[in-house]
Amino acid sequence: MSCTRGPLAVLAVCVLLVAGSAGCGSSAERERGGGTSPTPVGRLLDDRDKEGRPYREVGQEDAPGVGIEVQPGAADGWDVRLTLRNFRFSPAGAVGVVAGRGLAHLYVDGRLVARLRAPGYRLAGRLVPRGTHQVTARLYADDGTVWVVDGEPVESTADITASEPGPGTTPGANARRKARARATTRSPAGGRGSPDRAGRAS
Repeated sequence: MSCTRGPLAVLAVCVLLVAGSAGCGSSAERERGGGTSPTPVGRLLDDRDKEGRPYREVGQEDAPGVGIEVQPGAADGWDVRLTLRNFRFSPAGAVGVVAGRGLAHLYVDGRLVARLRAPGYRLAGRLVPRGTHQVTARLYADDGTVWVVDGEPVESTADITASEPGPGTTPGANARRKARARATTRSPAGGRGSPDRAGRAS
């Protein structure tokens, strides 16, 4: 009697063990993730930025967007203001990936100068020597991946021009400076330029 029921009993025990271990694994996974969904956000691409951070592509619907405005500030600095769409800055120390969350990297001529977790920033004049320069804001997730739509990073760029002061003028405060926006890929929020100190639109 025990011989005929043995295989069925063993089979039942095995099924219970497998089901139980799967349930435990799911519970442990939920605890490790802090109750967040394990479903990934977007998909990782093979492309990377200049710092080697991978691209994370999301659909156009509810995709994040950024616009940039750069204006001459006091002394020889520049005031940078970002306009965001479907995007919120995460607090410092945030980890993981949440749709529409993260930080912005600010570049001058392709060189990283700041990581922003707020829409406003003061760009030091020493970072913008004489000539025309490109100031770019690009959006990143908290895990360091680049937010991407249709294979292109979510970013916006403004061109700014700094020139030396004329004879007899005070360096810095009276230097001619201007900013203008230029069209860039994936900047749905738009970028705006600003007039120079003489009030002429650039």
